[in-house]
Amino acid sequence: CQPVPKPESRVEVCDLNPCPPRWKVSPAGPCSSSCGLGLAVQLVTCVQTLHGQEVLQEEHLCPVAEKPLTTVPCVIRTCSYEWSFSEWSECSTSCGNGIQTRQDFCLSSLTHKPVNPLFCRHFPKAIVLRGCSAGPCPEQEGTQSLGAQLQPVKPATHLPTAAAAPEHRHKDLGVPLSAGPQEQTKPSGGEEDTTKRSFLCVCGNLFLNATGIINMTGVESRDCTVTIGRPLREEISVTILESSLNCTAGEVVLFSGRMMWRTGCRKLPLSLINSRTNTLIVKQRVVLPGNGVILQYNSRTATKKYYQDCDQQLFGPQGEIVNPGQFPAERQGVVCRTFITVAPRQRISIRALKADLGPEGNQTHFNYILVRDVSTMRTVVFHGKKQFLWQSTGSQAEIEFHE
Repeated sequence: CQPVPKPESRVEVCDLNPCPPRWKVSPAGPCSSSCGLGLAVQLVTCVQTLHGQEVLQEEHLCPVAEKPLTTVPCVIRTCSYEWSFSEWSECSTSCGNGIQTRQDFCLSSLTHKPVNPLFCRHFPKAIVLRGCSAGPCPEQEGTQSLGAQLQPVKPATHLPTAAAAPEHRHKDLGVPLSAGPQEQTKPSGGEEDTTKRSFLCVCGNLFLNATGIINMTGVESRDCTVTIGRPLREEISVTILESSLNCTAGEVVLFSGRMMWRTGCRKLPLSLINSRTNTLIVKQRVVLPGNGVILQYNSRTATKKYYQDCDQQLFGPQGEIVNPGQFPAERQGVVCRTFITVAPRQRISIRALKADLGPEGNQTHFNYILVRDVSTMRTVVFHGKKQFLWQSTGSQAEIEFHE
């Protein structure tokens, strides 16, 4: 351009209006799973550039429909083991409503052969029991179905459900422990109705004593669920004293904890189940009235430490959670968790009365509160200074305080 005259340099004033607020996504945090598909949390904030600096704005100022996800899928590596299942069995009845079952197997991803189920204990399983319908049954007057011909087992009314648990405060729990069901006593005279009500009271209860007997026979409900809870430093073992489950009809009892899952029907009497944690859920599914199991449970000091010193266990019915607590300086860097367990018939609400995760900025994208619904393993992340209300779909929840 040398032969052409060069024009004079000019600076013109342009539009001084600030750019509209926009969403800003910070780098995602660690993956929630060490293998397989997991979720990573990323901080999403509404910012506006003013005089060359990003200024945090209220979220409603950014386009709500364009807000990025706060959690994104992530995979660190392929899992070495995974659950596999057989085909569903035929419906347990030739007409009407019945049950289908299937077997579960822990498979090695390298050999594709079954291995010890302990290798898959950290991975959630799909259901192994579901309802089915074989169509309407033909009306047959004067005849009885197969189910009507089977005689129900008489309930063992002399066994208590659990020792009475008066309300008190446990030093490790911080909130009142709910009292368990009262002992059942053998009826005399016209006390059948009272005994019937005592059986019905077993289902949906939370047992907090160190030891006890739970009689789940004679309940009218097909699905009966109880939960056993102890302080974090303990683990629970259950012995099945009696079982009158009809395996052919699809009756089954399920045991689930944070680190184990087991179902069974055959060869149950005198079998032993260890929870390896401080909570255990027992769910019984029966088809024929009167059938069920009788359990004896005990607690003991855990053989392995499955929790951190700053973790805490709450059993309800209500309580207050404050974080951070008074922990030694060397414990400040860990992720502290709060486990909440209520009776199976109850649900959990968590309300944030005050939340302040420090000054907003790039250095705080690892500061957040994670709430997990244990029954669905669905997690929700809260950050900033926003107050929130969270409600569970099941009777167990976990809270993690990050940074």
